Amino acid sequence: MRRNHTSLTKLVGDGFYKEALSLFSHLHSSSSSSLTLHSFTFPTLFKACAKLRFPSHTQTLHAHFLKTGFHSDPYATSALTAAYSATPRHFSDALKVFDEMPQPNVASLNAALSGLSLNGRSGEAIRVFRRIGLGPLRPNSVTIVCMLGVPHVGVNHVALMHCCALKLGVEFDVYVATSLVTAYSKCEELVSATRVFEELPVKSVVSYNAFISGLLRNGVLHLVLDVFREMMREVRLECKLNSVTLVSVLSACGSLQSVRLGTQVHGLIVKHEVDDGVMVVTALVDMYSKCGFWRSAFDVFTGAEGDSRNLITWNSMIAGMMLNKESERAVDMFRRLESEKLKPDSATWNSMINGFAQQGVCGEAFKYFREMQSVGVPPCLKIVTSILSTCADSSMLRHGKEIHGFALRTDINRDDFLATALVDMYMKCGHASWAREVFNQFDAKPDDPAFWNAMIGGYGRNGDHESAFEFFDKMLEESVRPNSATFVSVLSACSHTGQVDRGLTVFRMMIREYGLQPKPEHFGCIVDLLGRFGQLGEAQGLVQELAEPPASVLASLLGACRCYLDSSLGEEMAMRLLDVEPENPTPLVILSNIYAGLGRWKEVERVRGMITDKGLNKFSGLSMTEVASK
Repeated sequence: MRRNHTSLTKLVGDGFYKEALSLFSHLHSSSSSSLTLHSFTFPTLFKACAKLRFPSHTQTLHAHFLKTGFHSDPYATSALTAAYSATPRHFSDALKVFDEMPQPNVASLNAALSGLSLNGRSGEAIRVFRRIGLGPLRPNSVTIVCMLGVPHVGVNHVALMHCCALKLGVEFDVYVATSLVTAYSKCEELVSATRVFEELPVKSVVSYNAFISGLLRNGVLHLVLDVFREMMREVRLECKLNSVTLVSVLSACGSLQSVRLGTQVHGLIVKHEVDDGVMVVTALVDMYSKCGFWRSAFDVFTGAEGDSRNLITWNSMIAGMMLNKESERAVDMFRRLESEKLKPDSATWNSMINGFAQQGVCGEAFKYFREMQSVGVPPCLKIVTSILSTCADSSMLRHGKEIHGFALRTDINRDDFLATALVDMYMKCGHASWAREVFNQFDAKPDDPAFWNAMIGGYGRNGDHESAFEFFDKMLEESVRPNSATFVSVLSACSHTGQVDRGLTVFRMMIREYGLQPKPEHFGCIVDLLGRFGQLGEAQGLVQELAEPPASVLASLLGACRCYLDSSLGEEMAMRLLDVEPENPTPLVILSNIYAGLGRWKEVERVRGMITDKGLNKFSGLSMTEVASK
């Protein structure tokens, strides 16, 4: 009897779940069996059902469970709750078992919450926790971890669980703290995540991984590297590095193009003989490729064998070759995929098509797009919009129309992102009327400002500034919030049409009504507008608001000074431009022209002397004959 139960326990403990259930079925059906059920039999069997996610076995065992009178045993009932929770269709059964327990314990509570949490049943998990939390049952650290794992909840829920952890005195439990760091990071609450992490008295590799992953998810890449360096100063942790840490840090190194640290991480992988599985190899390939060291990426790729590389690794290497403009090598690798019994997936095709598109080779991009369709791989929106962008930049209208036809046939033409790309393509190819047809296909216009910007900027690019103003007004009427790019297009249209008052109104609107801080390109447009129409003082005031005005803004105002022969402001702008671009003689040439226009020949000679003294290019634009004739 005891031997039979021990056999069941050992099989489950060793992961032989099917065998355990088969043995129980055999022993239970055998008339000669001496199997005697006791309180540890059902928890063991229910655990096997949970691991296998076999609801039919769970239901059969549940029937035996009720017949034999063990339904009041809290451990067995907790295991039954966990078994039902493992399959989404049987949540109601799990909750029913839990609700019918005469004395529910914390293990059964955790089993129910874990199942609900893992399968996205956030609302039910929160309701169960609140109901139990008001009763005599005291949650523990596992309960808090389960509740922190509930998906799609806001920072208020996380803060509430943090308070519960503090009240229970489990806030420094490594699993609770790690879950708090992860949950706060997902809610973009990095200040709270950092505070929890820093207050941990003893940090483990797991807690470091959670913090580093959170920083990476939120784009705080430099801090990822700082935290990793701090981690490496903990001697006891260096030897415990795992692939999660390394992949996160390598990803940050690639994005920051920090090949020096990336190479050091590679050295740690070799030093500690970290399992160089697919994740690590792919991360190394990606890091070296993004840093521009494609040969190092290729060496890692070719050095990986067997299970250390798969289609994801190949895709990363092909994308890396395209990123580094090694398109011939990328094509060669693409053709060699079949030699490893692999078939290109959507990501592979996207690497090829987008790679050629980024390099402006529209013909090749379109060739692979057609080949992709011929082998039955449906193009994703990213691929379609990538090709449209190339068609627009190359003014290859025929290919662009073909993509539009494909979008209509596959009924994806109403996607906001694709429609924006179509409008942009038609505008850049000079067919504003076709762009407008795409725009008009929407009864309810998208509220994405990029969609409207494509129309406004497109009309401006084609010289139809009144239509640009018309669509800007429509945008505001539809309550679509303009962004920074919108105002660049509108201000540019104001500048080209000489509408000073309108330009100043739009500039103030941007700041006061929409709270957008002007960027150098906005200042450039308004300075150009004011300068063209002689309002040099106002333009100078705007330039002074910029801590470091770009050369284009200074040059715009200097050009206006030339038109209106303002030598004082012209001298100031020329000197500032010379500080920004000390090897460019153009500012001094323009300043000399201003003085020549005023007939101030001594100043002309002084400026010419500055050009000679600084060893700049030969002075051009003024001969003595021209000067005399002015």
